[in-house]
Amino acid sequence: MPAEKLYAKELAALREADKDARPAGWQLSPKAVLTYITGGKAGDAIITPKYIGNKRLVEMAIATLLTDRALLLIGEPGTAKSWLSENLTAAIHGDSSKVIQGTAGTTEEHVRYSWNYALLLAQGPTEQALIRSPIFRAMECGGIARFEEISRCASEVQDALISILSEKAIAIPELNREMAAERGFSIIGTANTRDRGVNEMSAALKRRFNIIVLPAPSSLEMEIDIVRRRVGEISASYQLRASQPDEETVRKVVTIFRELRSGLTLDGKEKVKAPTGVISTAEAISLLTGSMALAGSFGDGKVSDEDVAAGLQGAIVKDEEKDQAAWKEYLENVMKKRGASWRSLYGACSEING
Repeated sequence: MPAEKLYAKELAALREADKDARPAGWQLSPKAVLTYITGGKAGDAIITPKYIGNKRLVEMAIATLLTDRALLLIGEPGTAKSWLSENLTAAIHGDSSKVIQGTAGTTEEHVRYSWNYALLLAQGPTEQALIRSPIFRAMECGGIARFEEISRCASEVQDALISILSEKAIAIPELNREMAAERGFSIIGTANTRDRGVNEMSAALKRRFNIIVLPAPSSLEMEIDIVRRRVGEISASYQLRASQPDEETVRKVVTIFRELRSGLTLDGKEKVKAPTGVISTAEAISLLTGSMALAGSFGDGKVSDEDVAAGLQGAIVKDEEKDQAAWKEYLENVMKKRGASWRSLYGACSEING
């Protein structure tokens, strides 16, 4: 469910309570957008935080979108780049659906426009035959387009984006016209720091963005809070027939992920072998949501250690040989020694790991 629908009541309350000036094309003032993202109150309504982290980074992101500069959010997987991008767009324009998912198969047509070839052959190039990209549609209405994982796109696709950000227009030679962006148009891009070297962004493209680096959660408690909130939101939208994982379960999962990610136990006393895959906050959220689906569909509706163990195996063991050995080593050298409170989860994990 898109953010503008998921948080429709909060956005409506903010619009009603918002007395500050709103920039052209914005449905909320910059201060109200900040409240929507970081949490607060709008009249009597409580606004839940969508992003938990450095408030100044959010202020910088909003300030960037007030200018003619595009915004690029960079960070490791699980740093809420896409989530922040979606919610910023939802708060500012009420429509986060204009999105391009960058992949190796993304072409210039996905960035600019393409044609309905049946109409093109029958009528020639006409407005009716033109298929507008999400960026094209955002330019028409002065909205915000989202471009996910830019660094996964080929260089010619990135070059097409440079001209759009520079000229704020798309030339359509077949129709002998140019599409100029309405005031308020911008692009929020995201890039994964783990993808460096895939299709490195050029200096020319980077210059056209204001770049904000989103850090990973700095503390165990912050990451637990993020995971707990997002699991609650996602599970509610899917209407899973299971109760939320308890605080202890969330803490165990986040502890495992942080230790495997850093290669060191939280107390700093023992090194652990890190798996080859990405052990991110997003993976922890997905794991616990999947555990709820298992508990609701095949259990008693309460997330058990067996449900969590099944998710851990899939999240950590991506490369069968290397990751299996690292995970087994962690089970025997770390989890097994943690006492009675971890015994049930250790047993369930060991049984699945074989």
